[in-house]
Amino acid sequence: MASSRTPRTVRVLAAALALTLSQAPQLLAQDAPQGAAAAREVGVITLAPTDVPYSVTLPGRSTAFEEVAIRPRVSGVISEILYEPGSDVKKGTVLFRIDGDTYQADVDAAEADVAGAEAALRSAETTLARYQKLVGTGVTAADVDTAEVAVMQAKATLSAAQAARELANLDLERTEITSPIDGIAVLPEVSVGDLVTANQEGELTTVTRIDPIYVDVQESITRVQQTRERLAKGSLTRGERIEAELELENGAMFEGQGTFVSPPVSVSTTTGTSVIRLRFDNPRRGILPGQFLRVKLTFGTTSSILVPQGATSRASDGTLTAFVLVDGKAEKRTLSSQGSYDNAWIVTEGVEAGERLIVDGLRNLQNGAAVSPVDVVISDTGVVTRTDGTSDSFGGAPAPGAAAGNEG
Repeated sequence: MASSRTPRTVRVLAAALALTLSQAPQLLAQDAPQGAAAAREVGVITLAPTDVPYSVTLPGRSTAFEEVAIRPRVSGVISEILYEPGSDVKKGTVLFRIDGDTYQADVDAAEADVAGAEAALRSAETTLARYQKLVGTGVTAADVDTAEVAVMQAKATLSAAQAARELANLDLERTEITSPIDGIAVLPEVSVGDLVTANQEGELTTVTRIDPIYVDVQESITRVQQTRERLAKGSLTRGERIEAELELENGAMFEGQGTFVSPPVSVSTTTGTSVIRLRFDNPRRGILPGQFLRVKLTFGTTSSILVPQGATSRASDGTLTAFVLVDGKAEKRTLSSQGSYDNAWIVTEGVEAGERLIVDGLRNLQNGAAVSPVDVVISDTGVVTRTDGTSDSFGGAPAPGAAAGNEG
């Protein structure tokens, strides 16, 4: 009986063992921990120092090269206005004429006074000469002395008359009011027939020269000192000349380079800034006095880290960030920048040379996410290409809100 039950028992145990083994993989799969998500591919570049122009952009305002308020130097009635408002005038061009009849009469009277003084002097000199010959023959030494005094008085009278004539002629000349500079004469403030007075407070018109033209910019004295320190330490290489470029109010670049006229020589006690004056040729009169402008000053070159703008994001508070590869993971960094160059930020803090910057596959990328780096190159226009020549997507465009454009 025992021997007949043994095979049946063996068969039952074998079936139970087979069932258990068949369920083991499922049970193991349920008990095993979930595997980590597959690392996503991202495009990376290796950061390296690059010599870039060291530039600052500053606000400025244009001011006339020369500007003169035209006022009369003699009194009288305006008889003529001899220029077209808004026209070019040359130095010496007659702008206004004051009625000169009275001044001409003064000149004529002065001429008569001079003629009378000359005649009186000749008479006195003749008398003196005669007395000098007759001394001892009825003419005393006192008579000669008196004649000499008369000659000196006649000479003084003549000098006074000549001076009065010169003044009268000068006043007559001043009835023609001329421009002291080349420039543009604006609308007159008077009309023919108006009475004006010598050296009056109100001007008759204004003549302005705007070619060339000045642009005054305000610069923080702190940054001026920092730039000087960098030059002294050698971290900033001075260029052959400081380049000055001008951006107009509409964003267009003004044609032509500016030149320095006056470096910072004093500091405002209220703003802590210094004024730098530049001069720009302005033959087309594209700049008018009083315009607000932006001036880009390039002092030389400096070795810096360039981070492509498309690889960065800027938060609402202005914080600039980017991702770098650290131990197979994406690490978010906060960057400090000092301007931009060729669609890249000039970064001073946050990344270092030799680190690998993630430039593609940034969409929805989180800090600490596992990534699989692929070496790429990025063009000046932001196009990313694998080093093997392909341009396959890495599953993400630059992060939303990626920074672009120049930093203010």
